[in-house]
Amino acid sequence: MAVSNVSGTSNTTTSSSARAGIADNFDTFLSILTTQLKNQNPLDPLDTNQFTQQLVQFSGVEQQLKTNEFLETLMLAGQNTAKSDAVSYIGKEVTSSGKTGELTDSDAVFWAYSADANATNANVTIKDANGQVVYTQNGPLDIGPGTFRWDGIGSDGNAKPNGVYTIDIKGADANGKAVNISTASIGVVTAVDFTGAVPILTIGSRRVAITDVTDVRIPDVTAKPPATETPETEA
Repeated sequence: MAVSNVSGTSNTTTSSSARAGIADNFDTFLSILTTQLKNQNPLDPLDTNQFTQQLVQFSGVEQQLKTNEFLETLMLAGQNTAKSDAVSYIGKEVTSSGKTGELTDSDAVFWAYSADANATNANVTIKDANGQVVYTQNGPLDIGPGTFRWDGIGSDGNAKPNGVYTIDIKGADANGKAVNISTASIGVVTAVDFTGAVPILTIGSRRVAITDVTDVRIPDVTAKPPATETPETEA
C-alpha cells in the first residue's frame, strides 16, 4: 500500500514567520508611537485618527494570519480524514463504473449490470485483453440491477487464462427496441495509492479511482451468487 505523508510544515512555517514579523513591526510601531506622544508639541498634537487607523490595519493583518492558520489546520485535517476513509476500503468488495473484471485462480469474475427495461433478447459478450471474443451467451434479462458471473470457461469449452476481461451486454425488448443496459466491475480492494489527485484503489491488477466507486460492501465468503442470475441460460 502506497501512502504518502501529509505535511503542513511549509505553510505553518510561513504563517509563523509572518506572525513573528507582524509582532516585531507592531512592537516597533508602539515604541515609535509612544516616543511621538511623549515629544509631541502641545500646541500642535498628533492626529489620533491616523494612529487609530494604523492600529486597525495591524489588527486586521493579525486576524487574517490567524484565519489562514485555521484554514490550514482544517485542510490538513480534511486530507488525513480522506486518507483514513480511503484506507478503510482495503478488504472491501467494491462496485465501480466500467466493463472490466479480472479472472484469477481463486474465483470467477463478477459484473454488476442494470437494465432500464425488460430485454426479451439480451446478448452477453466477453472479450480478453486482446479484444478477442472468448464467451457469448443469449437470454432474457429482467429490468433492474443484477449480477453476472463467469467461471472462466469459454464458449469453446476451454478454461481461459487468468487476466483482465471486458463484458458487453446488449438487449432489445419484445418490439425490437434497444434496451439500455449499463455494466459495472466488482472486486476486492487490496491497496490504495495516494500519489495522484484522488486516491486510486488497486483491485487485482486493475487501478480504479475512488471517485468511480458506486458501492462498497463486506465480501460474503459464505455465499456466492448463482452461476448466472440473468440471462437465464447457465454460464
